[in-house]
Amino acid sequence: MPKKYYFIKNFNTTELRKLNSNTAIILRNYEKNPKIEELLEIKRFCKKRNIKIYLSNHFKLALRLSFDGAYIPSFNKNFRHLNFKLKKNFKILGSAHNIKEIRCKEAQNVEFIFISSIFKKNKNHLGFHKFINLKKLTNKKVIALGGVSKKNIKILFLTNCFGFAGISYFK
Repeated sequence: MPKKYYFIKNFNTTELRKLNSNTAIILRNYEKNPKIEELLEIKRFCKKRNIKIYLSNHFKLALRLSFDGAYIPSFNKNFRHLNFKLKKNFKILGSAHNIKEIRCKEAQNVEFIFISSIFKKNKNHLGFHKFINLKKLTNKKVIALGGVSKKNIKILFLTNCFGFAGISYFK
């Protein structure tokens, strides 16, 4: 069974209680100064349920609060996080939409690359074949992102990717 990653913006226990330990959460909080107490509450909730939690775009804070890792969005091209001493089992995730961004994420030393958008028809839409071609260009574990639903999940298995991520799939 592929690993699942659920992008959330807000902490909603009703929604998150439905998740199992094969689903990790990526908290997309792009506020300049996120509320520490709220982050700790989400982390406690996830630890209790054995769910991995990653903080997006706040690398230093993810380390300081002992999250399971950090998520570096495609627009984040900075390398400052390479100066930090990582804790054991701390994972770095990142997203990319093209070969240039894939190379950037590799240089940022991410462990998993989220490639988008496989199904969602937006400005970054790749489709099945372009997704497969991009996936072949990296040795990192690839996570499919964008428009994954219960209807197209079987098609997703054909990509042989490590996992998938989304929002609507989990709602």
